[in-house]
Amino acid sequence: MSALNGLWRGAAARLLPLAVALLLTGCASSILGDIWGDSSSSSDTAAAAAATGSVAPDMGAAGEDDAVAKLYNKGLGKLQGQQYISAVKAFAEVERQYPYSAWATKALIMQAYANYQAGNFDDAINASNRFITLHPGHKDAPYAYYLIALSDYNRINDTRRDQTTTQKALNELEEIERRFPGTAYAEDAGRKAIMAKDHLAGKEMEVGRYYYAQGSYLAGINRFKKVVTDYQNTSQTPEALYRLTEGYMALGVVSEARTAAAVLGQNFPNSQWYKDAYTLVASDGQAPVENQESWISKAFRAINPL
Repeated sequence: MSALNGLWRGAAARLLPLAVALLLTGCASSILGDIWGDSSSSSDTAAAAAATGSVAPDMGAAGEDDAVAKLYNKGLGKLQGQQYISAVKAFAEVERQYPYSAWATKALIMQAYANYQAGNFDDAINASNRFITLHPGHKDAPYAYYLIALSDYNRINDTRRDQTTTQKALNELEEIERRFPGTAYAEDAGRKAIMAKDHLAGKEMEVGRYYYAQGSYLAGINRFKKVVTDYQNTSQTPEALYRLTEGYMALGVVSEARTAAAVLGQNFPNSQWYKDAYTLVASDGQAPVENQESWISKAFRAINPL
């Protein structure tokens, strides 16, 4: 398979991270769980959970009959009715009128959640940060951190654009994994961190393919090298190894090309990328043979030691 044909096939492959990001942006929902310790939940909440495949927040209504409880329940009704902006306003009124009530604390985190549901991610982050500042030791503080990360995660854009937000979301998700191990937040953050890494790897692949199309193989190799070393456990790795085979063959660095193809075959033997790499190396009368001293071999041993 020629390098040009490989580049054409790569155009289809680069749509994967974008498609994944769009799916996650449109469908991702927060893992709130039973964050307030109330086992009650509404039928609307159950329906939402079933529709999104995620754990919905507890939306048990206030049982008291005083003014603050009624105002809180008004916000809750708006939230359950997907009237998110109205819900934000109602919860803000709880906080404004009854700042020392326990319902005000809950209303603040609900403001963050309602803003998140409305797609107002800056407002969700601001409300979450206020919650952390005012209630740093509260049992719901981990969720506030989680909601910040989730808001940035849902702003991940396609790989042709700047990926600063993606890196920021990844850092936040990994921090949640470290700070709150064993929680639903950490578990979901871990899944989303994998997708964020895949997206960052997709950006490197996008740039690397561009360099190859311009004939700048060294510049492209550096991009694909980053995928192999920094984002090895992503869906982009098989193609990255093929591209390394392709680039090294173009430069006449046959030993590295054979190593990239061999490592690709060892780790992804059924991949079409390996079949293409094998064909490419064999076209020069060579076979995929790994050089154990190659940086490629060392990178894989570092991640997957024997």
